[in-house]
Amino acid sequence: MAKAVAEMGNIDTFKGYPPEYGYDFLRSRIADHYRSIRVSVPEEDIFVSDGAKSDLGNIVDILGNNDVIIPDPVYPVYVDSNIMSGNKITLVPGNRDNHFLPLPDDSLKGSKGAVIYLCSPNNPTGAVYTREGLEAWVRFANETGSLIIFDSAYEAFITDPDLPHSIYEIEGAELCAIEISSFSKFAGFTGLRCGWTIVPEELESKGVHLKKLWSRRQATKFNGVSYPVQRAAEAALTDEGIKALRENIDYYRNNAKLLTELFDKKNIYYTGGKNSPYVWIKCPGDMSGWDFFDYLLKEAQIVGTPGEGFGDSGAGYFRITSFGTLENTIKACERLDSLL
Repeated sequence: MAKAVAEMGNIDTFKGYPPEYGYDFLRSRIADHYRSIRVSVPEEDIFVSDGAKSDLGNIVDILGNNDVIIPDPVYPVYVDSNIMSGNKITLVPGNRDNHFLPLPDDSLKGSKGAVIYLCSPNNPTGAVYTREGLEAWVRFANETGSLIIFDSAYEAFITDPDLPHSIYEIEGAELCAIEISSFSKFAGFTGLRCGWTIVPEELESKGVHLKKLWSRRQATKFNGVSYPVQRAAEAALTDEGIKALRENIDYYRNNAKLLTELFDKKNIYYTGGKNSPYVWIKCPGDMSGWDFFDYLLKEAQIVGTPGEGFGDSGAGYFRITSFGTLENTIKACERLDSLL
């Protein structure tokens, strides 16, 4: 990134507006990344963006008014962007019975042409869909003419070899799914802003190719990600970069392991932590998420996120993150151990 910044200060190497779909050097690296998880994604189907959140909110621009199906609890941008667009939303409850991984059921029968949002590993619950779970959603989408928006921002935290990293590991997904991902959690780009969206060439509705619509939308409303940031993203996906990033992710995995071991010891129900940076716990003593937030803040000077902030199905739950230092995580575990 520093080298690219220096290039921008020289008239001979200065770069102006980047291509709205991203520089070819980064699209190529992203395609290589998919090949490393045994998924073939054409470079031409990859659109570089300033982050998954932006694309998740902006994708509604090309979809018009549709019925929307969203698992609950959920990352708020899915719901809020569709409320802003005036779309009808059906929430599919996640709970302890379905391990916070809801599947299409009888309540969705008769759905036609819905837009379905899935996030795996999930934010906030940390739960990860199995191959069979994603197959059920892909089958449902293809049978009903629906579109899946698949958020894979946390896929780098998956360690279980049987769990899918991408929706495109599922047969038929290229006919019904857009995948959106991010460098934020994978490579620490939260402040730099870079992500990508995959819109397969095969994806169409009533003869209209969604890839062409998204390309036009980006060319109209987006001036691309800056050259230094895209060079930094490219470096993150080199062999050297991935090795360093894996070490960093392992650091956070160890933090999560300390937290889950404590909750196991305390017999507190949770999801996540093993294939996700988040641990989603049932609040002790039937407290609400907000009451537990106040309790932890006052008694242990620990902060987390009340489940109520992610939807009705989050009531009584609490999200704790492993994105911290080892020292602070150890302190938090010691305080939780004496408090719970």
